[in-house]
Amino acid sequence: MRLLWSILLISMITQASITDFKTIKSATDAYTAGDFNKSKKLFSKLEGHEAQLNYNKANSDYKSGDIDSAIKEYKRSKGEGIDEHNRLHNLGNAYFKKKNYDYAIKAYEKALKISDDKDTKYNLELAKKQKEQKKKDKQKKKKQQKKKDKQKKNKDKKKQKKNKDKSNKKKKEDKKKDKQGDKKKGDKKKQDDKKKQNDKKKEKKESQEKKDNKNGKSQPKKSKAQQKQEKQKQMTQKELRRLMKKMGNKKMPTLMYRAGGGKKAKRGEHVNPW
Repeated sequence: MRLLWSILLISMITQASITDFKTIKSATDAYTAGDFNKSKKLFSKLEGHEAQLNYNKANSDYKSGDIDSAIKEYKRSKGEGIDEHNRLHNLGNAYFKKKNYDYAIKAYEKALKISDDKDTKYNLELAKKQKEQKKKDKQKKKKQQKKKDKQKKNKDKKKQKKNKDKSNKKKKEDKKKDKQGDKKKGDKKKQDDKKKQNDKKKEKKESQEKKDNKNGKSQPKKSKAQQKQEKQKQMTQKELRRLMKKMGNKKMPTLMYRAGGGKKAKRGEHVNPW
């Protein structure tokens, strides 16, 4: 940092009052001692907007770390008695501190047009490198953020897919349960309908039987075994009648017994058995 204290101090002394002189001296001593905050406060008490005063304020602000105020004062310090190259060089340094490399580069380039200074050249190159590095860092950060967003997106997709699969599985299970429930209901309905039909048939049958009983037409229903037995009996009787008829057409021998004798009567004897 280029600070022209000796020239500025003489210039300020010639224009200041005795009180201002004491303040300027105290501010200068504080600055020389490295107490930049005290120097800044003392310079702030001085009235007027002379270029020299503003320049000293800017230097004190810069050293105390109040860079925003330093930039403001360096801009106001342009004028008579101030080395323009030094002012622009220091302004560039202030912008550099704020990492505003574009403005720092502009200030250094303007300073180099006035004086080809090696320190200014070095600072200019450094500012350009820092600007490029800042750009790379920004791109890297953007790339990392993009990667992070992509990972998050993929993670969200997997989560959504998992939730969707879970939901579909639940729907299938619910559908299966509903289907089973409907089947059970259908089977139950069929059973109920069948039961109703059977009950209806039974009721109709009972009603018919009651009606037949009332009209005297009702006959107790025979079992299959009884029906078979009766059929066989009917067949036997029928066969017997047929046989008797057949035998009736022939003369049958008559067995005669003498009452009390126990002997057979001879064939041809006219004996009546009665």
